[in-house]
Amino acid sequence: MAERTRREVLLTFLLTPAVVLGVVALAVITFRTTFQIETLRQQSVLEATVSVANEKADRLDKRIIEEDNVVVAEADVTILGSLARRWLPTASRETPTVRAVVIMRADGDHDVYDFATQDPGPEDDAFRRMLVHRLLPHLDLQQGAAEQLRHLHRTLDGRSYLISYWQREHEGRKYLVVAWHDVPRIVHDLFPRMLEGATGHARVHVVDEEGRTVYGQPTVGGVFTVGRPFETTLYGWRLYATLTTAEELSESVERRRELEMVSVAVSFLVVAAGVIIVVVAAERERRLAALKSEFVANVSHELKTPLSLVRMFSELLSTGRVSDEAKRQKYLSIIVRESERLSALIENVLDFARLERGKVAYQFEYADVVEVVSRAVEAFRHRAEREGMVLDMQVESNMPRTVLDEQALELALVNLLDNAMKYAKDGKLIRVEVRLRSAKTIEIRVTDQGPGVPIDEQRRIFDRFVRGKGARDKQVRGSGIGLALVQHIASNHGGQVWVESTVGKGSSFLLTLPVRSQVSPSRAAFAQAPPNEAHRDASE
Repeated sequence: MAERTRREVLLTFLLTPAVVLGVVALAVITFRTTFQIETLRQQSVLEATVSVANEKADRLDKRIIEEDNVVVAEADVTILGSLARRWLPTASRETPTVRAVVIMRADGDHDVYDFATQDPGPEDDAFRRMLVHRLLPHLDLQQGAAEQLRHLHRTLDGRSYLISYWQREHEGRKYLVVAWHDVPRIVHDLFPRMLEGATGHARVHVVDEEGRTVYGQPTVGGVFTVGRPFETTLYGWRLYATLTTAEELSESVERRRELEMVSVAVSFLVVAAGVIIVVVAAERERRLAALKSEFVANVSHELKTPLSLVRMFSELLSTGRVSDEAKRQKYLSIIVRESERLSALIENVLDFARLERGKVAYQFEYADVVEVVSRAVEAFRHRAEREGMVLDMQVESNMPRTVLDEQALELALVNLLDNAMKYAKDGKLIRVEVRLRSAKTIEIRVTDQGPGVPIDEQRRIFDRFVRGKGARDKQVRGSGIGLALVQHIASNHGGQVWVESTVGKGSSFLLTLPVRSQVSPSRAAFAQAPPNEAHRDASE
């Protein structure tokens, strides 16, 4: 027993360090592997950063050189004095950063033979003096090929100058072509276009020869930052590229995940909204179908009743069974009245059918509104007297003429008057008023003393096939398209129609027309079919 205990103690003594060493070894291996992976990651990030810096700097150098080459093509020393004519027409588009171009002697007194500038001003003379007295000594005019493009980038008196220059020879004379680049424009216009949207997660900024930032915001404490000089053009300046750290990358991934979740949620909401819209549209179509069915039934009834009366009284008169002259005149009056009613109904249905197909052509012309309203009123005056009503018309003085379709406006008024007479049987007065609502708007008001329109129905009675509850309860004749016609006519005249009503006291239907002196081209063509929901100030 004691021996077994000793063996167990020994085994434990030996195994414990082994386990500890194994754990330590595993930790070391894990650490080294992690370190190697992190090192490789850093190396790849550094390589990517270097690539970004090189690519951006090379692109900027290349873009400036491309503009230089355009200037070279236009600066012809064989035709001195043609520089402005050849270069300036395309300068703002082809060489936007080149402010001025100079052609001068390459030896001797350096006389200027030709000069052209995009932005004339006193700075041009200052630059020419700066070029001759302070920049020329720094130009490399002795070495290299004569046609070689070269650059000089210097800061003098706190201002950065970038010039590109070539030597040319013609008829034994040497010429120097100098392109003066506008460095502030390069910084403010070219840098944003060439440096924004860097590869991956890189941010870039540019510093001058004194380490001052001229573009972008340097990253404080950036881990993966490399610098690259502008070797060809803006030498002395450096472009720095900084990639985000791993933590920032992780945050970016998390933000992307959150964005994806938001996108999924938005997609769900869009689908749900689409389903709701489809359901609402289906319900609207169902209601519209029901209204159309009711419309067909109403029209059928409206046609059947006058036809039956006309047929019955025509048969009575044709058989000669009515000998009383008073009765004959009464029956003839009924036939005439029902025929008029039948004709009006058929005209409304046909007009509405044309509107639905978008086949109504409005004939706009300069006309007298008062005259049109008077014709409509006079057409109803006999009916009003026959039904024991008073039809009164009041017109404001000095009413202006305007552009309108006389036939269409008369149709709208006929429907408004017909509507008033249907619902004003208990009243005695129907008033039609024409006045100026404002200097540019004519108002036509048709007022009755009928039962009025409830507020909840005022928003719907101008819709197609809709009839108010009062019409159905009191069995007032109608098809539900008269006010829809009025709405369409008013809209195509650039006006509006609405109702003002108090239950038990009566209603006023108001139709407005703009005062116009010329026919609008947009209104000279065919009118559009009425929308399902017509725009209006107030709706019945």
